[in-house]
Amino acid sequence: MKKSIHILVSGRVQGVFFRDSTKRKAKSLGVKGFVRNLENGEVEIFAEGEEDKLKELSSWCDYGPPLARVKEKRVEWKKYEEKFDNFIIEA
Repeated sequence: MKKSIHILVSGRVQGVFFRDSTKRKAKSLGVKGFVRNLENGEVEIFAEGEEDKLKELSSWCDYGPPLARVKEKRVEWKKYEEKFDNFIIEA
């Protein structure tokens, strides 16, 4: 079943290739959406796809890339809306 997921990750998650690594992970899972840095130091991810793939992406966000130190992850599941054609890094 297709769903959407909104993830906010905090800790040492900016300046450690979190966005690029998230994009590569999302593409490998076949999910679509975006990742971006927020002004408060968090990373925001919005992704759509098969629920099992989104769960895998969410689990990956518990740790992120090697230089990241995830302190907290907040997840909100949403209705699938088919908003995206691919997965991008937003400025």
